[in-house]
Amino acid sequence: MKNRIKELRKKMGLRQEDLAEKLSVTRQTIIAVENDKYNPTLELAMKMAKLLETTVEELFELEEGK
Repeated sequence: MKNRIKELRKKMGLRQEDLAEKLSVTRQTIIAVENDKYNPTLELAMKMAKLLETTVEELFELEEGK
């Protein structure tokens, strides 16, 4: 599942550490999600979208054929 987390995070001037702290997760979790190594829970995805001022649908994109 592709995502726009890194792009939107940088646009808002947030470091991975900042985002992790605001979401009460580790920086490693943010790294894994940004690099498509981990799909977040629905709750975390919704929190990320709200914090990054977007929708879950705009933040995450399903890849075709998967």
